[in-house]
This record gives sequence, C-alpha cells and structure tokens, in this order.
Amino acid sequence: MAERSQPSANYSSWPVFSALTIVSLPLLLMYVYLFLDTVTVKQPDALLPSGFTVNHWRFLWQTTAGKANIWQVTVNTLLFSACTTSLVLLVSSMAGYVLSRLNVPARGFFLAGVMVLHAFPSVTLIIAIFIVLQMIGLYNSLIGVILVKAAIDLPLGIWLMKGFYDTVPWEIEMAGVVDGASRFRVWKSLVLPQVKPGIMALGLFSFLSGWGEFILPQVLAPGNDVQVLSVYLAGFLADDNNYDFNMFKAVGLFYLVPVLIAYALFNKYLMNIYGGGSKG
Repeated sequence: MAERSQPSANYSSWPVFSALTIVSLPLLLMYVYLFLDTVTVKQPDALLPSGFTVNHWRFLWQTTAGKANIWQVTVNTLLFSACTTSLVLLVSSMAGYVLSRLNVPARGFFLAGVMVLHAFPSVTLIIAIFIVLQMIGLYNSLIGVILVKAAIDLPLGIWLMKGFYDTVPWEIEMAGVVDGASRFRVWKSLVLPQVKPGIMALGLFSFLSGWGEFILPQVLAPGNDVQVLSVYLAGFLADDNNYDFNMFKAVGLFYLVPVLIAYALFNKYLMNIYGGGSKG
C-alpha cells in the first residue's frame, strides 16, 4: 500500500509545478531580455539585436564622469548591509530571549512600545533623524546611517526572535541549569542552536532590507564617498545630460546579483523558518 501511495502523491504535484512554471515564465523571459539588452546593440525600431558589445558594462572598469567608483559604492553597500544585519541579529537575539524567558519589569509595556515603534515608517522620522545626526556629527557617514537603519529594523527583529524563543521547551534550559551551566552558557550553547532557522531568516531579511534601502542613504549619506548602490542607480535617472538606459539596466543587474546569491545560499533556512525548538 505504501508503495502505491507514493507515486500518487508525486503525480498529484505536477499540476502545481506546471502552473508555477507558466506563471514564472514571463518573469524569466523578462530577465533574459534584460540581460541581452546589456550585451547587445539594437536599433530603437528593431526587434532583434544587430551586434554584441560590452560597452554597457564599462562602469566596471572605468568611472563614469560625475559619479562615484562602482567598486567603492559596492563596498559601501556591503558594509552598510553587513553591519546593519550584525547589529540587528546581536540585539534581537538577546532582547528576544529576555522578553521570552525573564520576568522583567514592565515587560508588557516594553513589548507594546516595540510594536508602536515598528508602526512608524522611516519616512515619517527622517527629519528628526536628520537633525539628530547633524547634531552628533554623524551626518553623511556610513556609521550614522547604519545605526539608524538598525534601530528601525530592531522592533521586527525582536518580535521575530521572541516568537522563536517561545517555541523552545523549558526542559532544555532546565537541564543545563541542573548540570551547573550559567544562564549565559545555557542561552549560547543550548537555546541559540534551537532557534537557528529564525536567526538565519532574520539575518537574510535584514541583509536584503539593507541592500535595498534607498531613502535613508539618499537623505542621510548623499556624498559620493559613502554612496550605496541604490543611490548610485537612482543617479542615472536624474542625469538628463548623460542618460544611458542600457547602462542603467546593466547596473540594475549588477545590483541584483548579490540578492540572488543570498537567496540561493539561505533558501533552505527560509523553508525551515517555522521549525522552532524541539526537545532533542
């Protein structure tokens, strides 16, 4: 009976895969044509390209006049995303554990305050943040915009990690305490491995959020030496004198590659985001 039911389950799944393939095919074709436009020459009224060129990717080996160097911008973007992700993971993993496990004073008020903070979009706070950064000397610096982005993302991170800590059975911690381990050792060695899917998912979400952030870097760090890729890409649309749409598409693909790599590497952790804790 078991051998007969398995082929039936496999057979019933092919309509779903077929439907997903049909729905995704236009998007796949769009990206294929987008890539072809960046490596070919085509007349505006022509359907097919007339030649091959790498001139649209020249920003990789030469700096466009009036713009920052693409590799410096890429390093800035990586630093911005990586530092923001590290801060969010560090604070959220500790704060989520405290709110989930410890009977701290005003715990309910703090949780409600975190949700209220998450309700405000960054745009509504941008003027106040701008004034504060100018007063403390962090305007037009990566450090300033990293701290602001991490602070804005922390409410979601804390709530997400608290939810994962809530699924970890108390027996795991009690066993460590009985064996003589400190509370910090129990958290680090016993509890954190149980919420690894949540940590990886939060890390991926934070990194992609930082990688795609535009408003905060544009307003708080507009200088060429601290520019990120989203601001660099938007600069092509604002340049009416040297507008190159094919190079704009090439920069967009360059901007997209790290996102695809991140999804490919961490996809399995996103699939296990609801794994939660187990008694082991």
